[in-house]
Amino acid sequence: MKTNFVFVAGGVMSGVGKGISTASIARILKEYGYKVTAMKIDPYLNVDAGTMNPTEHGEVFVTKDGLESDQDLGNYERFLDQDIIRENYMTTGMVYQSVINRERNLGYNGKCVEVVPHITEEIERRLRRVAQHQKADFVLVEIGGTVGEYQNLVYLEAARIMKLKYPDQIAFIMVSFFPVPSMVGEMKTKPTQHAVRALNSVGIQPDIIIARSSVPLDDVRKKKVSVFCNVSPRDIISAPDISTIYQVPINFERDHIGKRLLEKFNLKPKKSDGKEWRAFVRGIKRSTRPVKIGIVGKYFGTGDFVLSDSYISVIEAIKHGAWANRRKPEITWINAEEFEKSPSKVKQLSDYDGIIVPGGFGKRGVTGKLRAIKHVRENNIPYLGLCYGLQMAVIEYARNVCGMRSARTTEVDPNTKDPVIHTLADQVAKIKQKELGGTMRLGHYTCRLVPKTRVRDLYGKGSVQERHRHRYEVNPKYVPVLEKKGLQISGVNPGSNLVEIIELPKHRFFVACQFHPEFQSRPLVPHPLFVGFIAATK
Repeated sequence: MKTNFVFVAGGVMSGVGKGISTASIARILKEYGYKVTAMKIDPYLNVDAGTMNPTEHGEVFVTKDGLESDQDLGNYERFLDQDIIRENYMTTGMVYQSVINRERNLGYNGKCVEVVPHITEEIERRLRRVAQHQKADFVLVEIGGTVGEYQNLVYLEAARIMKLKYPDQIAFIMVSFFPVPSMVGEMKTKPTQHAVRALNSVGIQPDIIIARSSVPLDDVRKKKVSVFCNVSPRDIISAPDISTIYQVPINFERDHIGKRLLEKFNLKPKKSDGKEWRAFVRGIKRSTRPVKIGIVGKYFGTGDFVLSDSYISVIEAIKHGAWANRRKPEITWINAEEFEKSPSKVKQLSDYDGIIVPGGFGKRGVTGKLRAIKHVRENNIPYLGLCYGLQMAVIEYARNVCGMRSARTTEVDPNTKDPVIHTLADQVAKIKQKELGGTMRLGHYTCRLVPKTRVRDLYGKGSVQERHRHRYEVNPKYVPVLEKKGLQISGVNPGSNLVEIIELPKHRFFVACQFHPEFQSRPLVPHPLFVGFIAATK
């Protein structure tokens, strides 16, 4: 089977939307009737994203088969409305580890192992494995970073070699930034010209340039970029700032990016099926009644700025749930440590329609989160806890309702008298041996829903599979006393009987889950827990 590869590289600077562009193009090709998948290449020596700092790299997205990956795999899933698996993620650490392991096992028959051809061959092997296993007509490959950086040169070299070997199956797209300096008042094309020349210097000519800017490109700039970058004006796609990322595929199609890309592979649309997506975007615009949601966490700050990418899947899931209820989400970041410095500030949570405590690790901000959860529980404010948000909710309930004042998690206090949250035996061993990377409870696990509970009604079925990323669990020893005092265990893992979901039946909405439902929320299929959470707000 012939598979076409579309490599997406970035120019000028990072953070201009390569991931959303890749996901949007994948969506367009899928709507034209082709089988499409997408890959992300991260030029880091980390073997996976699990050990990367979320305030530097962004959210760690977990695939259903348990890989800790880059947040862009979440974008691919949301736009394509299909699962993306572990083989769709590649890091420099993965590639080098594979080559070195093969060399140690005499897999190269005594040859001198070099970056070229052996590293580039391993990169191509991984790309072709995805194409073969997933039987894709198109594989969109996003190369992390920007052209000209040392770290991603080997991936550009692998792409160049593939273009040489399979000229009719490879295309290149550059996503580049076009600044409009306020002191100048004019859009500047020179940074993109330099970026294209940097790409040319490694033997690659972009077939399409996606022009990211605050405003659309005019014809004058398109012609200028065309001349200096050797690209047809029809292949320069305008990508101005917009109110929602889900409008991007529609904007791209105004410049006919899908058909232009298909023409380069001598293909035509098999069908045209974008009605559902367009209806969804129209629904966003009709969602005008505000709903104020506060996220109480700690992975927000990076210097003087707020990095919302730390919780990007949570943000998108809130939006999906809000739009499904015809509400306009207004999301506020709340640093849990503020409630530790000034406990009285917790009263400000009453100004919100709902509160979420997302996943996290470590002791920083724990006291602030516990105070926040106590306030929303006692004041009947809708609450949704995610992973660490469940663990904190259990601790708060154990302390303030069950009377266990020393209740804690062994993550924070290994010697606590009441370890209501603790580690499983296999995880304890891994911690002692410092086997931490990729060893948590990861990926899909089954959750059996208890009849006549709120979550059972929300899901509309008795059993679900949800994605996990955690090392600590609710201690089964304390479940009887928690239940006796009114905490409803509404979801459990059938194999281990571990607690998966809790709720308070008499509360307007107080639900917390050990898994990460945000990873499975899609624009066209919002997650039931987020839909129910928003529906319960005033």
